Amino acid sequence: MRILSIQSSVAYGHVGNSAATFPLQRLGHEVWPVNTVHFSNHTGYGDWRGVVFEPATVADLIEGIADRGVLGTADAVLTGYQGSPGVAAVVLATVERIRSQNPGLVYCCDPVMGDVGRGMFVLPGIPQLMREQVVPAADIVTPNAYELSYLAGSGGDPATATRADVSAVEGVLAAAEKLRALGPRTVLVTSVEHTDLPDDEIAMVALDDQGAWLVSTPRLPVSVNGAGDVTAALFLSHLGAGADVALGRVAATVFAVLEATVTAGSREIRLIDAQESIAFPPDRFRVRRL
Repeated sequence: MRILSIQSSVAYGHVGNSAATFPLQRLGHEVWPVNTVHFSNHTGYGDWRGVVFEPATVADLIEGIADRGVLGTADAVLTGYQGSPGVAAVVLATVERIRSQNPGLVYCCDPVMGDVGRGMFVLPGIPQLMREQVVPAADIVTPNAYELSYLAGSGGDPATATRADVSAVEGVLAAAEKLRALGPRTVLVTSVEHTDLPDDEIAMVALDDQGAWLVSTPRLPVSVNGAGDVTAALFLSHLGAGADVALGRVAATVFAVLEATVTAGSREIRLIDAQESIAFPPDRFRVRRL
């Protein structure tokens, strides 16, 4: 695939495009990374240096790709954190533009907004924008369970919106189906912690027109940035083999990356250390049809 990836980037470490590009290339895809920011390191360290690019700059970079006559040949668009309404507008306009030339374009959106324990960490208005405009334009969405709960709820201000109940498998499925009704046909839910799951496991759930599947993996003693960016990229890469196959491959690869991270005692995900598991995902975890 030829993948236009519009995300943040860092010089040190692996988040955004700096997490997604290498795995996609290792799997044989051509990636056109367009960066929305370029920082020295991810913001989880508490301090960083660098620049946030204006939406006009992001749009200009995409226009430069169009000048080469190749923008319309993109097979997929991949996006993660969208820090401002302006960047979201550029993304939506770009997706529409490419689709006018290539109706088979796949848009994979990781609707990065928040997480359990952190709440929403994006600018006010971004969650509503994601729910009302960005997600409906996507073919694939990859929210974590916290984001799914908001997206499948009543919408509006996250502080007052009624959230979908995702505390059990049935709730996750119902919420994901509600999300599919907004537009995207394929949903991958990450960081699923439901009442039917042992405390020492964590799960992912995938749904598409063919059905729904769940895979669980052991919890690892690690908390890192960038794993979600890798997950979305890998799921897009493997989806051609079917959502169930993609789910198993993603679970095995991400677990291998996190295992390598724990072994190294690193704060940054060890993509390079785990690259063989990226290129050749082990058949490690059972995918269960729901």
